This record gives sequence, C-alpha cells and structure tokens, in this order.
Amino acid sequence: MSNQPADSLQQKLKAFERTLNIMDDLRAKCPWDKKQTIDSLRILTIEETYELCDAILQKDPKGLKEELGDLLLHIVFYSKIASETGDFDIADVMNTLCDKLIERHPHIYGDVMAETDEQVKQNWEQIKQKNTKRSLLAGVPVSLPAIVKAYRMQEKAKQVGFEWENKAQVWEKVDEELNEFKEEAFANEISKEKIEKEFGDLLFSLVNLSRFLNIDPEAALEKTNLKFRNRFMLMEQMAEEKEKKLHEMNLPEMDALWNETKKQVP
Repeated sequence: MSNQPADSLQQKLKAFERTLNIMDDLRAKCPWDKKQTIDSLRILTIEETYELCDAILQKDPKGLKEELGDLLLHIVFYSKIASETGDFDIADVMNTLCDKLIERHPHIYGDVMAETDEQVKQNWEQIKQKNTKRSLLAGVPVSLPAIVKAYRMQEKAKQVGFEWENKAQVWEKVDEELNEFKEEAFANEISKEKIEKEFGDLLFSLVNLSRFLNIDPEAALEKTNLKFRNRFMLMEQMAEEKEKKLHEMNLPEMDALWNETKKQVP
C-alpha cells in the first residue's frame, strides 16, 4: 500500500491514464506514429536515453523532467505495439516489474536481513542467478559503451567475491598496466595489436580504480569531454576576436589562448 495522500496518487494515475489515451490516439490517427515498429523505435530510444544522461550531467531539472517524459513515451509506445500483436501490454510490463522488485527485495517483502547497500546488491545477484543458468556476466548488455560495460562487469564479479581487497592493490595493478603499455608504446618495433591490448588493459584497471574511489568513470570522462569542448569553442571565439583562425596560429599562440580559457572554464 502506498502511504502517499489519496489525492496525490489519483493525480498520478490520472496523468498516466492521459498518457495512455494520447498514445492510443497517436497510434490510430498520426501517420508517423502508425508507421513505427519496435525495431524502428530502437535507435530513437538510444538517442532519448543519451539526452536524459545529458540532462543529468547538466543538473538541469527542467530538462530532466522533459527527457524522462520522452523516455516514458517510448515505454508506452513499445507496450502499445506489443499489445496490437498480442504479446503483452503496459499492465504486463508494470506487473512484471513489480513482481521482480518484490522478489529481489526479500529484506523488504520477506524475512531476509540486509542492512547495507552491498548486502542488497549481493542478494539481488544471488536471486538473479537462482532463476537462470546463464553466466553472471550475461546480464551486462553487449551494446553498452565499453567503459560502462567494464564497470558493470567488475561490479557483477564483485558480488561473488572476485574483487581486490583494497585500493592500494588496484593502484599497483594500474602501475603494472601503465608500465606494460609504455613498453609497447616506446618499443623499437611497435605492434598495433599489442599496444591496443595493453591500452585496453590500462583502461580496464583505471575503471577498477574508479570503483574503489566511488567515481563513475563514464560520467567523469564525459565531464572532461564537456570541459574540453567548452574551452576549445571559447578558444575559437578568442581567435576570431583577434581576427585569426586557429589553423593560422602557431602552437605557442594557441597555448596562450588555451591558458586564458582555463581561467574562464575551470
């Protein structure tokens, strides 16, 4: 039972019903919406997910609200299409979710003890493994970006105790991988295959370190990407104010502009 006020719950249910009714109208009357399939929506869903991630990184509540709505539309859209083929509908989606949440939270809906978030995650993975014979890593989507995938695989492995004991050990591993990468990078005969392998090992070890430091590596890199983008665009603007183009400037001149941008975009 929800402990929120009845009027608040009714408002939410009414808003969700309105969304479902609009989806019915669009599917019946709009040429574009009528044409869509589960396959055709896939790439658009990926785009919407990244737009949601952008709003989160930008700490934009208004944008976050809008992007969450766009993603909700896709969930409703997929469910509508599936209902037309008799596979499932939005009620099936939500009931499946509710059943999964209840099953995987026995410390809330059963008699299992879990006082920390780590215990909760361990219980979650154990329940998932009990219900499937797949590998523990099979639940990590193949299409995830590589850094996110590395983080999730390491998190999964941790649930069965395959984990470093402390961050000092992880730092030693980073040093080891960095030295192996440097050996290949400065070898007399550079092998692209070997240097790529060592670079991948180094990145994987850095992702491991990020977990021990409670850093989201994907978010950290994206923030650096955004910082570089803003500084570089500002550098272009500064060059234009000097009636120059960057390709017309030498490296010391560009370095001077870059140092100026760092004062404005820390």
